[in-house]
Amino acid sequence: MAIEITKESIIGDILDADMDTAPFFLEMGMHCLGCPASRGESIEDACAVHGVDPDDLVAQLKDFFANKK
Repeated sequence: MAIEITKESIIGDILDADMDTAPFFLEMGMHCLGCPASRGESIEDACAVHGVDPDDLVAQLKDFFANKK
Protein backbone atom coordinates (compact mmCIF):
# COMPACT_ATOMS: atom_id res chain seq x y z
CA MET A 1 0.00 0.00 0.00
CA ALA A 2 1.37 3.39 -0.97
CA ILE A 3 1.17 6.01 1.73
CA GLU A 4 2.36 9.59 1.73
CA ILE A 5 4.10 10.56 4.98
CA THR A 6 4.10 14.18 6.11
CA LYS A 7 4.17 15.92 9.48
CA GLU A 8 0.37 16.10 9.20
CA SER A 9 0.00 12.34 8.73
CA ILE A 10 -2.14 10.65 11.34
CA ILE A 11 -0.34 8.01 13.37
CA GLY A 12 -3.24 5.56 13.21
CA ASP A 13 -3.21 5.73 9.41
CA ILE A 14 0.50 4.95 9.35
CA LEU A 15 0.06 2.01 11.72
CA ASP A 16 -2.90 0.73 9.67
CA ALA A 17 -0.75 0.86 6.54
CA ASP A 18 2.01 -1.18 8.20
CA MET A 19 2.16 -2.26 11.84
CA ASP A 20 5.92 -2.71 11.43
CA THR A 21 6.13 1.09 11.87
CA ALA A 22 5.21 0.75 15.57
CA PRO A 23 8.88 0.63 16.72
CA PHE A 24 9.48 4.11 15.30
CA PHE A 25 6.83 5.48 17.66
CA LEU A 26 7.81 3.28 20.60
CA GLU A 27 11.46 4.37 20.31
CA MET A 28 10.45 8.02 20.70
CA GLY A 29 8.62 7.20 23.93
CA MET A 30 5.13 6.90 22.52
CA HIS A 31 4.05 3.75 24.35
CA CYS A 32 0.31 4.37 24.10
CA LEU A 33 -0.19 3.28 20.48
CA GLY A 34 -3.41 1.43 21.28
CA CYS A 35 -5.02 4.53 22.76
CA PRO A 36 -7.57 6.16 20.42
CA ALA A 37 -6.24 9.62 21.29
CA SER A 38 -2.67 8.80 20.27
CA ARG A 39 -3.77 7.05 17.07
CA GLY A 40 -5.59 10.24 16.09
CA GLU A 41 -2.56 12.49 16.57
CA SER A 42 -0.49 13.82 13.73
CA ILE A 43 3.23 13.08 13.61
CA GLU A 44 3.89 16.74 14.36
CA ASP A 45 1.65 16.76 17.46
CA ALA A 46 3.10 13.55 18.85
CA CYS A 47 6.66 14.72 18.26
CA ALA A 48 5.95 18.00 20.05
CA VAL A 49 4.74 16.11 23.13
CA HIS A 50 7.68 13.69 23.11
CA GLY A 51 10.45 16.15 22.21
CA VAL A 52 11.28 14.59 18.86
CA ASP A 53 12.07 16.40 15.60
CA PRO A 54 9.11 15.63 13.31
CA ASP A 55 11.23 16.07 10.18
CA ASP A 56 13.56 13.30 11.37
CA LEU A 57 10.67 10.93 12.06
CA VAL A 58 9.05 11.70 8.70
CA ALA A 59 12.36 10.97 6.96
CA GLN A 60 12.74 7.66 8.83
CA LEU A 61 9.19 6.60 7.97
CA LYS A 62 9.56 7.59 4.31
CA ASP A 63 12.77 5.56 4.13
CA PHE A 64 11.03 2.59 5.77
CA PHE A 65 8.20 2.62 3.24
CA ALA A 66 10.55 3.20 0.30
CA ASN A 67 12.52 0.10 1.28
CA LYS A 68 9.36 -2.04 1.64
CA LYS A 69 8.77 -2.04 -2.13
